[in-house]
Amino acid sequence: MGAMNSPVDDLLAGPPPTRLPDDHPQVRDGLDAGEDPARLAADHPSSSLAWAVLAEATLDAAGDEPTAARSVTAYAYARTGYHRGLDALRRAGWRGQGPIPVDHEPNQGFLRALAALSAAAAQIGEADEAERCAQFLRDSGTSPEEVRALVG
Repeated sequence: MGAMNSPVDDLLAGPPPTRLPDDHPQVRDGLDAGEDPARLAADHPSSSLAWAVLAEATLDAAGDEPTAARSVTAYAYARTGYHRGLDALRRAGWRGQGPIPVDHEPNQGFLRALAALSAAAAQIGEADEAERCAQFLRDSGTSPEEVRALVG
């Protein structure tokens, strides 16, 4: 007979990982086919991935000397993706803590938006927010570096 977990063991284990449903595969497919991320965001505004890609592209275009306009634009795109992702996480049962596995492809849009938000916040001088976002990634079971490695 197998060992039974006590209620204390269950509490110490923490919340289960949250895996978002794959409700925007057409965005991934469109990006893979080279479609315009802005068009995809307009067509699928609840997709964190579309907003994250827009934020990342804007951050990349800024290079080593970002302009205020590009930094603010990247921040707005990233914040939109972040909030759309929070909505999706809550609908999936997430209660504000616990792992959001980066290896689960539908989670990656939210995590990429969160990493982009951290970078854009740093560019506009919001150091506290940049660190909160980076900590959120770590608390979710990943890191800013691991999420940046997804960008390709």
